[in-house]
Amino acid sequence: MFAGSISDLQQRLAAQLYVADRGLAVSLFLAMRLRRPLLLEGEAGVGKTALAGAVAAVLGTDLIRLQCYDGLDVSHAVYEWDYARQLLELRILEAADALDRDTARRELYSEAFLIKRPLLQAIDPQRNRPAVLLIDEIDRADDEFEGYLLELLAEFQITIPELGTVRAVEPPLVVLTSNRTREVHDALKRRCLYQWIDYPALERELAIVAARLPHASVRLAAQVAAVVRELRGMELYKVPGVSETLDWVAALAALETEALDADTVDETLGVVLKTKEDLELLRARGIAGVVARAQESTNART
Repeated sequence: MFAGSISDLQQRLAAQLYVADRGLAVSLFLAMRLRRPLLLEGEAGVGKTALAGAVAAVLGTDLIRLQCYDGLDVSHAVYEWDYARQLLELRILEAADALDRDTARRELYSEAFLIKRPLLQAIDPQRNRPAVLLIDEIDRADDEFEGYLLELLAEFQITIPELGTVRAVEPPLVVLTSNRTREVHDALKRRCLYQWIDYPALERELAIVAARLPHASVRLAAQVAAVVRELRGMELYKVPGVSETLDWVAALAALETEALDADTVDETLGVVLKTKEDLELLRARGIAGVVARAQESTNART
């Protein structure tokens, strides 16, 4: 699936504006070489979902995304029959006086009436090249759906009672993500390679900002990243991730801000903190002190 080296993979991801450290690149490289699913865990906003999109671009293939949620079932994840069209076809057969049980079954339960959802799309044997299948936030799905995935991840096949077994000619690259709202079961983990994605070091976060927002002020980006690091050290309900850093830099650039101060931080906090409790906590602790400490760390680096 990928013939280059680990360093080459990092460079190709960087060309897609994704800055991957060596550990993540090794896990991804092995997932592609060994044709094993890759389970990414980490806090929200650290780039788990974005990696799948970058990999699809590197490979020049489709990204197929399944967003998990409580109550996700086969009809939304795998396939369902187009009942409205089946009913219409049934009436046509009746009008043509061509209705018998065997004919109706052959006509109505064929691929023409099959609605392919993400999992079936990813293993469709008619695909020209393997897709990247993103199963996003698997921890939000229930135990039953997680169990259903075991056949897919073990054999890359799905059984449809009316049609039989559909098996991938070329297995997709499967990327699963989890924010650890609950533990993923061991049976699923055993089928995957595993990588924990932590908040990046300051230098790598600045590299991410530079890649995604090349026209942003280097000084402003450094100040924002330093403040975000201060916020991550607080007991917040929703700790800001890299996505919030990017959003904040973009918002401040749109306001033509050249440097952070306490007033500017207070006015734009809704970009980086997303709960009332976190806003109140930061204001109670003192925004000016957070900005001052961030400024000291920025000055120490320069």
